[in-house]
Amino acid sequence: MNKYIVEFIGTFFLVLTVGCTGIGAGAGVIAPLAIGAALMVMVFAGGHISGGHYNPAVTLGVLIRGKVKPTDVVPYWIAQFVAAAVAAFFVIKVLRLGAPVTAIAPKMGPALLAEFLFTFALVYVVLNTATAEGTSGNSFYGLAIGMTVFNPAVALGITVMGISSWNNIWMYLVADLVGGAVAAVIFQLVNPPMQTTPIATDEPPYETPR
Repeated sequence: MNKYIVEFIGTFFLVLTVGCTGIGAGAGVIAPLAIGAALMVMVFAGGHISGGHYNPAVTLGVLIRGKVKPTDVVPYWIAQFVAAAVAAFFVIKVLRLGAPVTAIAPKMGPALLAEFLFTFALVYVVLNTATAEGTSGNSFYGLAIGMTVFNPAVALGITVMGISSWNNIWMYLVADLVGGAVAAVIFQLVNPPMQTTPIATDEPPYETPR
C-alpha cells in the first residue's frame, strides 16, 4: 500500500504543477522548467519506496524490464490516474478558479509522433538511469528523469482541466504507452543480459540509487 500512496502523491504534485503553470497567464519557459523540477523532486522523494514512476507509461516499461511485479501494475495505474484527476479538480475548483482556459488543438499525426518519441525518450532514460546496473548508485537519475516529461496521467489531468479535449485523449494514451513499451524492448536489446535480471519480488519496483 505504501508504494501506491507514494505514486499517488508524486503524480498529484506533478499534475498540480502542470495545471498551476498551464492555466491563466502564460508562463513561457517557466512552465516546463517548473513541471520538470516537480517531477525531479518527487522522483528523489519517493523513488526508494515505489520507484517513482508517476506515469503509466513508465510503469509499463518497468514491467517489460522485469523490475515491477505484474500484480502491482494495475494498482500503480489506478493511483496515478486517480491522483491526476484529483489534482486537476483541485486546480480548476480552487487554485485557478475562474481563470480562462484555452484548449489546445493538436494535429493527430504530429501529436502522435511527438508523444511517442518523447515518451520513448523518457522511459529509455528512466530504465538506463534508475534500473541498469551500470548506473547503479548514481545521483543524477532524478534530474535526468525530470527533464523528460510525457505522461498518460498528465494527459488525463489536462483533459479534466480543459487544456485538452476529451476527443484527443486517446492520442496521448496510445502514443505514450506504445512509446514506453518500445523503449523497454530496445533497452532489453542493447543492455547486457546481466543488466536485465529481475530483482527479487519483495524489493521495490526498481532499484533507486542511494
